[in-house]
Amino acid sequence: MIRACLFDLDGVVFDTEPLYTIFWAAIGKEYHPEIANFAHQIKGQTLTEIYEKYFSGMDVEQHSITQQLNDYERNMTYVYVEGFEDFIQHLKAEKILTAIVTSSNQEKMESVFKQRPELKDYFDIILTSEHFAESKPSPDCYLKASKAFGCKPDECVVFEDSINGLISGKMSGARLVGLSTTNTEEVISRYTPYVIKNFCNFRLESVME
Repeated sequence: MIRACLFDLDGVVFDTEPLYTIFWAAIGKEYHPEIANFAHQIKGQTLTEIYEKYFSGMDVEQHSITQQLNDYERNMTYVYVEGFEDFIQHLKAEKILTAIVTSSNQEKMESVFKQRPELKDYFDIILTSEHFAESKPSPDCYLKASKAFGCKPDECVVFEDSINGLISGKMSGARLVGLSTTNTEEVISRYTPYVIKNFCNFRLESVME
């Protein structure tokens, strides 16, 4: 029995990964030209993790990047992954609980809500990086989401696109659906047999078979 669906944000609810790739590719070129494909290397990591790994001790640079990122996110266009709105409406009609479980912070979410105020009505709870002691790939975030709903992990379906997110969802014990918005179907299939390009014509029954 599936009681709840838990969604990552970028690359799952919104098709924003190409936009973040542009941003982080520019940051990588400026600060770490020695790292090939920097934007791909940092996918699925929180800003804190990125700073700890690639900008440790670089307080001035961290401040500058944070300002640039905040400005960038305020002006981003948040386009839903195709079929998402119909799918979420279907879940609500079926009384399936819904949550966003994202590594994004509250400040980023405020930018999202200004452009997409209806998002708050689509989800029963919205959990951000401030709610978690450990970031993905730790299962902490999805375990907390399932606990908040009073559900067992195997009563939940996690929707993810990044490698860290897929690992997090799998380790939580939830059923896992991967979206090939960030990684290829071949890569995602290493973590779950359920891979979709978008939500068009997708139904939960396929995960229960």
